[in-house]
Amino acid sequence: MKTKRIAALLMSISLMALTACGGESTTTDESTNQTANTDAAKVAIVQLVDNDAFTEMIDSFENKLTELTGGTATYDIKNAQGDMSTLNSIASELKTADYDLIVPIVTPATQAVVNAGVEAPVVFISVTDPVSAGVMSDMEAPDKNATGTSNIVPVDEIFTLADKLTPDMQSVGILYCSGEQNAVLTAAKAKAYLESVNMAYEEVTVASSNEVQQAAQSLAGHVDAIYIPIDSTVQSAMPQVVEAATAAGIPVYGSDPVMVQSGALACVSVSNTQLGERSAEMAYEILQGKAVSEVPAEALDTFQYVCSQAAADALHITLPTDDSVTVIG
Repeated sequence: MKTKRIAALLMSISLMALTACGGESTTTDESTNQTANTDAAKVAIVQLVDNDAFTEMIDSFENKLTELTGGTATYDIKNAQGDMSTLNSIASELKTADYDLIVPIVTPATQAVVNAGVEAPVVFISVTDPVSAGVMSDMEAPDKNATGTSNIVPVDEIFTLADKLTPDMQSVGILYCSGEQNAVLTAAKAKAYLESVNMAYEEVTVASSNEVQQAAQSLAGHVDAIYIPIDSTVQSAMPQVVEAATAAGIPVYGSDPVMVQSGALACVSVSNTQLGERSAEMAYEILQGKAVSEVPAEALDTFQYVCSQAAADALHITLPTDDSVTVIG
């Protein structure tokens, strides 16, 4: 009988030990590890150049990801300072770097990162046309370790607004950087639209921000308005564009509210904050263990209409008074 009691006691102890080391504690460890991986995620943010639009995207991304994780992810911002060779070097260095996530801002940075074949998952913010840019073959099924948000460029909307603000406009100058795929694609859409409505246009391309002032001056004397597509290079030199246009008495139409803040008359665009926040939500899914290929890229198509009162006053233009347009400064 004593032997049986001892055996029973030993069995009881064994069962307690198995329970202590079994499913419940394993689940807790896995949960803890998953939370730690999310909270302590190391994120590299890559951009070609620094500007207020990118800052808004980055801030909204970081704030949203913090809200979702309740954690303290760390962020390293890699800025190429407008130099494409530096951007490619940054992307190459990230190929095997110890990051949990790479977040490139707009098309040039995303192309550089994807082409470098980085090992960490990539969630981009605001790539105009991911398929044409070569960062994926299908928006619904990302196949190059990259997904994120796309900013549809409503060229028809901006020129419809331009027709209301400057109805006497007969020709448009299109100024963009030939080295930025997003700018090239948007310019092509603009030209196609202008041709469809029989509007004359003249285009001038630049290779760097140093060429923007002269290019803007050359256009300003020949057209009734200047249009700037989504373009990091030209956007960084918007004051020079506006100066040349104002001297000629013509408006500048842009593709981002930051351009309006820099003196352009108006823009129609997707919200930079919404782009950053939605990319953060996608990043959270991936940090939680979802495969990049299972997170479709998304094209945001809710537009904001922004006009500058100061630019309108300088050009003696009357702005709309309805709530559909946000008037600043």
